[in-house]
Amino acid sequence: MEELIQQNIWVFLLIALWTFPWKGVALWKAAKSDSKKWFVVLLVVNTLAILEILYIFVFSKNKQIKDEQERITTSS
Repeated sequence: MEELIQQNIWVFLLIALWTFPWKGVALWKAAKSDSKKWFVVLLVVNTLAILEILYIFVFSKNKQIKDEQERITTSS
């Protein structure tokens, strides 16, 4: 395993550089919208940022739309 890492250090660094920003934004959005379950899943599961990207652009948008609809109906 050690040899694999040493031979492919640039690959691992590129993966880390790709993953960390996406994970950070996804965790921030999940915490901001009080999505505790999503926060834990995003923190624990590592999918090379695929799950994080889906959360940012799909699942967090759905929650924003629901929140806006609730705000409109309660203010009417």
